[in-house]
Amino acid sequence: MALQFPKDFLFGTSTSAYQIETAFDHDWLDVKSMDGHIFNSTTDHEQRFEDDAQLIADLAPAYRMSLMWSKLQRAPKATFDAETVKEYHTLLKALKHRNVNIMMVLHHFTNPTWFSQLGGWEKEANIDLWLDFVQQLVAEFGQYVSYWNTFNEPNVYASFGWGIGQFPPFKKNMLTAIKVVKNMGKAHDLAYTLLKKYYPEKPVGISHNCAVFAADNAIGWLPAKLLDHWFMHFVPKHFEQVDFFGMSYYARINHDPLPVTMVTTPDKLINSGKDHDDMWEYYPEGLRETILRYWKQYKKPIIITENGVCTKDDTLRVKAIHDYLQIVHDLLQEGVDIKGYYYWSTWDNFEWALGPTYQFGLYGCDPVTKERIMRPSAMVYASIAHTKSLEVEEVVSKEI
Repeated sequence: MALQFPKDFLFGTSTSAYQIETAFDHDWLDVKSMDGHIFNSTTDHEQRFEDDAQLIADLAPAYRMSLMWSKLQRAPKATFDAETVKEYHTLLKALKHRNVNIMMVLHHFTNPTWFSQLGGWEKEANIDLWLDFVQQLVAEFGQYVSYWNTFNEPNVYASFGWGIGQFPPFKKNMLTAIKVVKNMGKAHDLAYTLLKKYYPEKPVGISHNCAVFAADNAIGWLPAKLLDHWFMHFVPKHFEQVDFFGMSYYARINHDPLPVTMVTTPDKLINSGKDHDDMWEYYPEGLRETILRYWKQYKKPIIITENGVCTKDDTLRVKAIHDYLQIVHDLLQEGVDIKGYYYWSTWDNFEWALGPTYQFGLYGCDPVTKERIMRPSAMVYASIAHTKSLEVEEVVSKEI
């Protein structure tokens, strides 16, 4: 039996320039990851624009991406670097030549070194510096873009940068984290107005990381509730001026009282008997729960901007594609306005503080040669994305 998606439904894949291009004078440069690798050379995307454009187009008709702020703009309010502009035109033209629908992310966790040295998102005065980047980007590259995504997962960015101190600037101060969220919210609203001035017809949205926070025991109840409030309510309230609500979903995270994950407490998660990938509990129903939560709250069109599994087991990746997309199809039938689904990620990249051994890609990436290696999941997803049709087993009920 085939489940058919709407003709205008966006099937895509998603990446971040910072995780696939060689680092250039930004605040993740030379950061050492948990698996021992250095955030410098990632996947050499900037050396493979034409080949990668073909790979991207073969996988799906849509693509969510970013451009490297630090490489384009090398000083406060500086004119974009001419050679970098030329290179990015090459990439974007290659994608449009292959009829790829582009969603552009304007901020994906990473800042130029000069921006960080000026205080980054802790200072409201710096919003103007980012808006200058946005203004130049939309003027230079807006012609290629169909959807705008201002910030990627500001809840993750603030939590990991100022909450638990695992992202630059590696601080632990929740009062400052709140200030960062408020400044980014103001920047989002100003960027929304700016983008609409240039391209009033092109949708502008946000992307929030969504999770199901649960408790394994009584002492896990309060931490789960507090995290749910911060992550799923407080931060999103600062980004409500949107044409679509973008959301990523990967996991249910249980607490006892600290988070139980494969990264921090693998034995606990394994011994619990719960399904899991290499990072979290594998809980597809959480996608349904979080979509319905935000659909009821905002009644805005929803785009799943990231979804996938971190695993070296491609059988699980194929299963995840089917499990998640059946849920999306169910919700479409129930009247939820879901506009698209972007799989994370197109190929294996540098997974921030964890490193490149944590694998999300439909394609692998050889750590030495950087060759893209097709996985069976790539063929499965490409077939679904281009036909907008998902083959599922039909359940036949028998009356007794």
